[in-house]
Amino acid sequence: MNNMNQKALMLVAGIGAFAAAGCMGAESGGAASDGTVAEEGAEISADVCPAGVPAALTPAADQTIKAMYNGVGVQVYVCTPTATSATPSYVLVNPQANLMDDCGALKGTHFIGPTWQGQDGSTVVGAKVAGATVDATALPWLLLTAKSHSDESGFFKDVTSIQRLATVGGNAPATGCDATTVGTILQVPYSAEYVFYKTKTKGKVAQCGGS
Repeated sequence: MNNMNQKALMLVAGIGAFAAAGCMGAESGGAASDGTVAEEGAEISADVCPAGVPAALTPAADQTIKAMYNGVGVQVYVCTPTATSATPSYVLVNPQANLMDDCGALKGTHFIGPTWQGQDGSTVVGAKVAGATVDATALPWLLLTAKSHSDESGFFKDVTSIQRLATVGGNAPATGCDATTVGTILQVPYSAEYVFYKTKTKGKVAQCGGS
């Protein structure tokens, strides 16, 4: 088995174990059955946050956590010539991932844009605000702001900020590519926690990276 397949299996196994733990908590009277997803108008705790979120990735002070979904999929790269180098390199094209709650239920998808789309058809497109490399072997952690929404009302309609945290995998190979592989498409497995925020006009907020 090659390294890429091993990573993919590890990602699936890790998310499966995490989901099982969340569901067991719900069955025993702990967390709600929909994992860390807040019901409309409700709050969820910053306990969903991974440790060590860089301060630069903290949303604005009026932003509060709406939900956290586990993203599992691939980052798609293509070997592309560049204007600044004689050697081609892998360029990110788009992510392709499923968004799941703690119980492993599919809640949406993540794709080019970057866009997050719910099962209800609502979408949010993000624009990068800041990034931080927490683990050199994995994708950077990010803070994004909502750039646009679809016309459909639904879960993502009021999302104002997004964090990509706790990333595993997803980087293009450090060896790069060459002239013989220009146009080659590469799918690199990854996982991440996507934390979605909405604006709160009064009261205490919950944030990953906030004080």
